[in-house]
Amino acid sequence: MRLLVVMVLAACVAEPTPHPDWTYAQIPAEPQRSGDPAKGYDYLINGGYITCGVPKTAFDQVFGNPPVDDKIDGRTGDNKNLPFYYSAATSSEGVTVISANCLTCHASHLNGEVIVGLGSTEHDFTTDQSQYVDAGLNLVTDPNERAEFQRFSQRVHAIGPYTKTLTVGTNPADNLTAVLMAHRDPQTLAWLDTPALEVPQAEDVAPVDVPPWWRMAKKTTMFYGAAGRGDHARIMMAASLLCTDSVAEAQQIDAAFVDVRAWIETLSAPKWPYAIDGDRAAKGKTVFYANCARCHGTYGDGGLYPNELVPLDDIGTDPLLASGSTQFSDRFVTWFESSFWGETSRLEPQLGYIAPPLDGIWASAPYFHNGSVPTLAAVLDSTTRPVAWKRTFDSSAYDQTAVGWQFVAAPTHAELGDPRTYDTTEPGYSNTGHTFGDALSPNDRDAVIEYLKTL
Repeated sequence: MRLLVVMVLAACVAEPTPHPDWTYAQIPAEPQRSGDPAKGYDYLINGGYITCGVPKTAFDQVFGNPPVDDKIDGRTGDNKNLPFYYSAATSSEGVTVISANCLTCHASHLNGEVIVGLGSTEHDFTTDQSQYVDAGLNLVTDPNERAEFQRFSQRVHAIGPYTKTLTVGTNPADNLTAVLMAHRDPQTLAWLDTPALEVPQAEDVAPVDVPPWWRMAKKTTMFYGAAGRGDHARIMMAASLLCTDSVAEAQQIDAAFVDVRAWIETLSAPKWPYAIDGDRAAKGKTVFYANCARCHGTYGDGGLYPNELVPLDDIGTDPLLASGSTQFSDRFVTWFESSFWGETSRLEPQLGYIAPPLDGIWASAPYFHNGSVPTLAAVLDSTTRPVAWKRTFDSSAYDQTAVGWQFVAAPTHAELGDPRTYDTTEPGYSNTGHTFGDALSPNDRDAVIEYLKTL
């Protein structure tokens, strides 16, 4: 089917000329360290880069074997029977511990399949996670294991109140990183019981829609607001801030994350699994190149992606994340610069958002940096965006026409208090902006959506 579609597109439309002059400032690429992709994937799913957690003896008593659809191939040792979002590690005291890993945020179910590299929109961060930690302490009798459990509990209690989102599926990662920085000495990485920096307010958690990893093959910056420059591998290991208590330990993890970054660079976007109307997609390609390519780039052989920073005034999407309310505020940027991370990397956030590449855009619903828009149809027609909406979180509840999640309009979060309801009237959750598609005719919008299915 896809071969037929490609033949139709090639026959009907000559490749449009890429825009020689892009609209906004471009963020240039910088040299990256090389690594071994195969070693990187193995370390990602089996490596012990989060070295504190729940002792395995307690974890096994509470959780047992995970559901079959939460397992992925390639896991070995203690990881073999863990869900994809947990990993085993050996602490400095020799205790086997279980903790969340990178795939907690960077893998997700789609049509019942686990897609590694797809940003998760299914985890629930709407409660203070620290309330669940201490319940298992009485299951541990070994003194070393109890000490490790208490160390992990200390960290989770420190971050818990400041990493609550209002909606299931949104992610508090940027607040999480800020709180962990506040509890670390930047020179030694020693844990500080009392934060040395003011932490972001608990009520101001900036919700993030985790972008898919396959974009990193094209992107020159790590984050939505153009932050994350220089050595990407070192920034990618920032999750280890939870447990890494020395520069020596950080250096060991960093050496392995060079390989993780190399594997991420090999990722390709999943292909649209349904039928495509070739004629409509061909028309949509022409409309896209005339109206969208100047920010989002061109695709196929000879495609170009500009890495453009779109100012807040022009994009108009929710400004909270870009305004420096999280790890991107000045005090945390300064911490980063003076730390182990700042040796090779820089944050350098900007007042705007990078227009992302759109490879596999169909798989990454909901849309915008805060996940406020459930479908591509609503992205291209702002008048149809729901004020508050709710989905089932069934990974097969996919709308093939509108391209995104099936949803129903719902009362606002304030009216209902339902954590599965996305309320765009809340600070940080707005669905405004990116109204460029409003100027297109309905037929042209439908054609663009059909073309985007081919990317």
